[in-house]
Amino acid sequence: MNRKQFILLLAVLGVLGAIGLGLVWQDLAVYRASGAKIGAKLLPKLKIADVAQVRLQDSKHEVTLVRKEKSWVVQERGGYPASFQEISDLLIKLVELKVTQSEHVGASLWPRVELADPGKGDGVGTAIEFKDAAGKPLARLVLGKKVLKKDPMNPLPAAKDGVPAGRYVRVDGAGDIIVVVSDPLEKAVAEPGRWLNREFFKAERIRTLAVGQGGGAPRWMIARAEEWGQWKFAAGGGDLNPSAAVSATNKLSALTFKDVAVDPKALAAGKPTFVVATTFDGLSYAVRLTRVAKGDDYLLGFTVTGELPKQRAVEKGEKPEEKERRDKEFAEARKRMAERIAAEKALAKWTYVIAGSEVEPLLKSRDDMLAPKRGEKPLFPPFGPR
Repeated sequence: MNRKQFILLLAVLGVLGAIGLGLVWQDLAVYRASGAKIGAKLLPKLKIADVAQVRLQDSKHEVTLVRKEKSWVVQERGGYPASFQEISDLLIKLVELKVTQSEHVGASLWPRVELADPGKGDGVGTAIEFKDAAGKPLARLVLGKKVLKKDPMNPLPAAKDGVPAGRYVRVDGAGDIIVVVSDPLEKAVAEPGRWLNREFFKAERIRTLAVGQGGGAPRWMIARAEEWGQWKFAAGGGDLNPSAAVSATNKLSALTFKDVAVDPKALAAGKPTFVVATTFDGLSYAVRLTRVAKGDDYLLGFTVTGELPKQRAVEKGEKPEEKERRDKEFAEARKRMAERIAAEKALAKWTYVIAGSEVEPLLKSRDDMLAPKRGEKPLFPPFGPR
């Protein structure tokens, strides 16, 4: 190779190097503009205070969470209150999440990591859209396949292939860049029922409890003369199983629901069972339970009536300082309960889907409520009255 050829070769290499460097800088510029730099925030421009609507959609479901003044509601459930905590947790996570891995991947390969848009064939992910109060789009992303991490110390069978440790994500406006974040975001689901506020009514300090079909005498009715007294059949006739009574009354203070029914009439099957409980606080809870046509669930509707006592009963021999303290405690407790009852009455306009196992203690026949005969195994484990 002579000197002229050597100089020509160096010139060619210089040109190729310049082109390559230009392409690198071009890719780097796109990479930086996308916000996908490793260690950078996933959604650097999203501000939680601006978000007034969150919409999630996957291949089967979709849910729209809307901010109404100081609360959130689930649009697909007739404006039922949403869980502020769950929404806040998701927003904070997405705003704070940082990129741990970034790659250029063509759109044709997105389905392999479940990053295709919902409604566009197989391999779709969960799309999340954010809008402000005026309906202006703020950001959109698609959550894809979970990234699994091997954990040889985890004995659970489900951890055989690894435990969720991250997730593939594609952010709109980032071109063909997909990233990985270090959180699997398992609660970011598009099922409306998963976003409902789980606060429910609590019938406490029950004085009487009656169960029947309505329009006639109850199937059975139990009562107690004082709060910590023994439960008995209100009309006599047989020995009541105290454990069965406690199981039924305690259930009314600890019910949990699965979902809110959008069209209760279309789901109901058969005649309803009515449960009526009165309390030592002067309240009455009327609960309607109707079997769902398919499955073991029930539809539950309820009402709350009555007024809380305005004054407490003064005990004999109270000293002035004791009376003042107890009056103050009573007033504070009454205020808290009045607020709770107001919230319960607001929830009474909806019908709920509840598991059959949840209401099973309330659907017993009168024979099931009888104390077992000598030698028979009791239906309920023994535990004290509430």
